[in-house]
Amino acid sequence: MSGLTSLTPLTQALLAAGVGIVLGLGIAWAWKWLRLRQTRRALRNAVTAISVDHVQDRLVPDGNGGVMHLDYALLTPRGIVIVDLRDVGGNVFGSDQMAEWTLMDGAQRYTFPNPLNLLYDRIAAVRAVAGSIPVEGRIVFTSRAAFPKGLPRFSVGLDALPIEFPVGDRQTAEQSAGQFRGDWERFKAQLSPSPLVKH
Repeated sequence: MSGLTSLTPLTQALLAAGVGIVLGLGIAWAWKWLRLRQTRRALRNAVTAISVDHVQDRLVPDGNGGVMHLDYALLTPRGIVIVDLRDVGGNVFGSDQMAEWTLMDGAQRYTFPNPLNLLYDRIAAVRAVAGSIPVEGRIVFTSRAAFPKGLPRFSVGLDALPIEFPVGDRQTAEQSAGQFRGDWERFKAQLSPSPLVKH
């Protein structure tokens, strides 16, 4: 007689229920992981659509012996665009001069340091190692964020990013960005992987 058939019907039923629960939880976790992965991939594709090459989640030397995290550095026909990606949901209130910005999500209220200050530091760090490539940066918010009082300077919605940095014909964009290729490759060689992977 096998081990399972020697169990009482109640024990067999409990064991089957336990296996079913574990299997169900495993499937639910795998589905959630797959959905999250697809969402992250779609977000990355939306950000990098304006570029002909990019790096993600890298550390750049800050010029003072330290490093700074870069969410994205994008090579575009206009030069390098540093993207500080913010995937937050709710109403955001902020301006260039405010020390803190506020996020209102239903009854929840959060404050966070003005992200423009860090963006300026990231731009300066990249300029120091990017050779002759022009460098600019944007704080990019996903569609989950709304700005009832308007977007602060150098902030943009993800859907407006390709409007601000149009690529146009891909072959022409590659040719335009070609003038920066040497400096871009040297810039990438000075970066290292960041432990602060957010996406």
